[in-house]
Amino acid sequence: MFLGLAASAVLLFAVVGFLAGVGITAIGPGGVFITIALALTAASPAVVAGTAGATNIAAGLLGTAVYARSGELRTAAGKRMAVALSVPGGVGALVGKRINALVSADEFSVLLGAFVVFAGLLTWYRERYGVGRTLVDPTTRRGALAVGAVGFAVGVPGGLLGVGGPVLAVPLLIALGVPLLPAVAAAQVQSVFVAAPATAAYLLDGAVSVPLVALIAVPELAGIVVGWGVARRIEPRILKIALGGVLVVLGVYLMV
Repeated sequence: MFLGLAASAVLLFAVVGFLAGVGITAIGPGGVFITIALALTAASPAVVAGTAGATNIAAGLLGTAVYARSGELRTAAGKRMAVALSVPGGVGALVGKRINALVSADEFSVLLGAFVVFAGLLTWYRERYGVGRTLVDPTTRRGALAVGAVGFAVGVPGGLLGVGGPVLAVPLLIALGVPLLPAVAAAQVQSVFVAAPATAAYLLDGAVSVPLVALIAVPELAGIVVGWGVARRIEPRILKIALGGVLVVLGVYLMV
């Protein structure tokens, strides 16, 4: 027994953590499965968001490290995009945390479900219709502002629901014409800026389960390294389409 959980539940959280880590660095969406798993335990909205957000800090730091190693975060464009995405994301996360205190458990489930459906449709749309021409250049002021708007828009649900930034940031950046690997790399940095301030606020409210964070984060970190390797060696088109469908089904389940 761990935290009063059956052995099967402990194993399930560990598996979810690992698969979430793979998804985070391979294609972007992934961390949202941790939030879904926690929400299904009937924990309060604050505990779900706070605990899931805490796992995103460790995931984002390791994700940032591996993409810095492979060079995506060493270029001027990569660095500027990461900053433009991350700073507004942190502000949005604090806004989302304040909204979390105003929603009931039922409302939280509906909001999470709607978010997951949207993420699934966005993932599917991105893969179905591909990447268009480059619409933003993060090295220009206009491009940085566009990326910043994406950062804030992603930060709000990040703080509200405890979902990782890559689940929305990557599809939105790609919709603006940013290549996959630079988009995933910048989203790793943003996930730290989104998760850290919101998690600190939840921690002050006593809404973070540290043992659950450890249970989920350790296999998640292993998954992040695996996902980084997958992203650089395999074209995961079928996986993206399947992921979009799974997210839509899970989102509808959460809402009803």
